Amino acid sequence: MGNDMVLFAIFMIVLIGISIPLGSYMFHVFNFKKTCLDPVFCPVERGIYRILGVDKRQETNWKTYTIDLLWFNFIGFIAVILLQVLQGYLPLNPEHFEGVAPFHVAFNTAASFVTNTNWQAYGGESTMSYFTQMTALTVQNFLSAATGLCVAIALIRGLTRKNTDKIGNFWVDMVRGVLWILLPLSIVFALLFVQQGVLQNFSSYVTAHTLEGIEQHIPMGPVASQEAIKLLGTNGGGFFNANSAHPFENPTAFTNFLQVICIFLIPVSLLFTFGKFVKDKKQGYAILGAMLTLFVIMFGCIYAGEATGNPLISQFGISGSSVMEGQEVRFGLGGTALFTAVTTGASCGAVNAMFDSMTPIGGLVPMLQIMLGEVVVGGVGTGFYAMMAYVFMTVFIVGLMVGRTPEYLGKKVESWEMKMAILALLIPSFVILTGSAIASTTDAGLAGILNNGPHGLSEMVYAFTSSVGNNGSAFGGLTANTPFYDVALGFAMLIGRFGVIIPMMAIAGSMAEKNTVPIGPGTFSTKSSLFVVLLVIVVLIIGALTFFPALALGPIVEHLLMLQGVTF
Repeated sequence: MGNDMVLFAIFMIVLIGISIPLGSYMFHVFNFKKTCLDPVFCPVERGIYRILGVDKRQETNWKTYTIDLLWFNFIGFIAVILLQVLQGYLPLNPEHFEGVAPFHVAFNTAASFVTNTNWQAYGGESTMSYFTQMTALTVQNFLSAATGLCVAIALIRGLTRKNTDKIGNFWVDMVRGVLWILLPLSIVFALLFVQQGVLQNFSSYVTAHTLEGIEQHIPMGPVASQEAIKLLGTNGGGFFNANSAHPFENPTAFTNFLQVICIFLIPVSLLFTFGKFVKDKKQGYAILGAMLTLFVIMFGCIYAGEATGNPLISQFGISGSSVMEGQEVRFGLGGTALFTAVTTGASCGAVNAMFDSMTPIGGLVPMLQIMLGEVVVGGVGTGFYAMMAYVFMTVFIVGLMVGRTPEYLGKKVESWEMKMAILALLIPSFVILTGSAIASTTDAGLAGILNNGPHGLSEMVYAFTSSVGNNGSAFGGLTANTPFYDVALGFAMLIGRFGVIIPMMAIAGSMAEKNTVPIGPGTFSTKSSLFVVLLVIVVLIIGALTFFPALALGPIVEHLLMLQGVTF
């Protein structure tokens, strides 16, 4: 346990240590201030704008910004479908894979990668060609992550500007997010992964003969390049079906550490960027403090649940920390629990263990983190703007308590902002619970579960939770590659993504038009420790009230039955 806590402490220190300068760099990028990479990327940027016919200096209101965002993602959605269907005629296909079929798989995959979900209803090494992996999936890893970053930056501008309807230019933010931030970071981490043994080639699959004389087909491919952006962009998914549990994707304890750093790096850095935008670093510290408080609680629960283990196994003299079924022994309990807490706290979904094999509490926490809106740091941009919905709820509740109109950063939070914030919180919850209810009461939904009882319910609820939350991790056990699940989860991903973005963009536009009001004696400080505590409580209470019945019927009941010696 001591070594695991040291690992966690080092993770936090390294994460914050890298995030502070990166946050400052991102502030310079989106404020068009000079950076060290300008000589490299400014000429490329100008060329892209000439091709697109974009005027870098022309900003738009929130409606135009949002329409541009939606059109861009719709075109990406269609492109990913076409690349999958036509992959049999395209190059870099040494295994001669045919086009992805049936169509519902291509639809689900396109919805998944466009929405930053990367839920995979297929086996990567047995379905996708190298060309499809790179041009459809890896490209969308960049673009979907940059989309979330664009929304966060637009919202920050809306919060910090006044008396204007302009919140930026989507095309400019997209280009700068990809070129200045995601691309250079991906190159650095891809090289680190290659040095550690992650594959990066275009070789044909290798046929090997085992000691027993059995032929084994070993997949190859450009793995490291996709691995870097899947983690930095909090995309998730995997080149191989086993994801980050596969030794070709995550071969060493050091790569495991690098991967959890990648997942949280940009979301944490964005809070330091926010502090610089508002010219008050403590505002960013307060939100980051709430996020990390929740993260420590969640990590502790996962670790404790897995360390305690199942009493049915403990009676044979085997401690919970020694039971690694469904987990990688080379990472151990600490590396597994940390990765699980990080990947479901962010909208990532890469996994190095199978949640289906965890204890009920170990499986409950990842599900709860996604249900909360993935605000336990969250994804690239998505964690920030999802947490801002909770921030507005918190200041509204405080305003009711003291009898004042709620304010945030000197601007009044009025009925329009509250309606949009509530929509951003209710839409995902409604889709998760409705989809889970349909799955659990129809033959098509029930046909996919592997286990009966509460564990089977958890498998279905987790699938819709992961899809709507744009996480993409799988609980395991559920056969999701069916017409029902591919279509239902595909639409759940799209609604979960854009059903939150649109209300938050509306808030950005509304707040940008407001003027600031002077701070008075009754103004509640949103950078105090009290605000951090209240924000954490609001997040937990809303999550508990919304999802407690589903959690009670699933992992909580399963845990109580496990203590009585009943398993599923």
